[in-house]
Amino acid sequence: MKKFKITTEFMTLGQFLKATDHIGSGGEAKFFLFENEVLVNNERRTERGKKLYPGDQVVVEKVVYHIVYDQKNQS
Repeated sequence: MKKFKITTEFMTLGQFLKATDHIGSGGEAKFFLFENEVLVNNERRTERGKKLYPGDQVVVEKVVYHIVYDQKNQS
């Protein structure tokens, strides 16, 4: 399991996919989500705007990510 740190209250699934290099641009998110199984808290999700919060678990291409809040690097 990999930890993915965020410094905001939430991030969208599309932003997450881009930040983890699963897609190259936000425009690719819609297609990626329909062509690949992406699980958020063990439920398949196809909405690129799905909000991810600290404590959520995301599985993409068999890699498990745990979303954590990183207050040290908060801007």
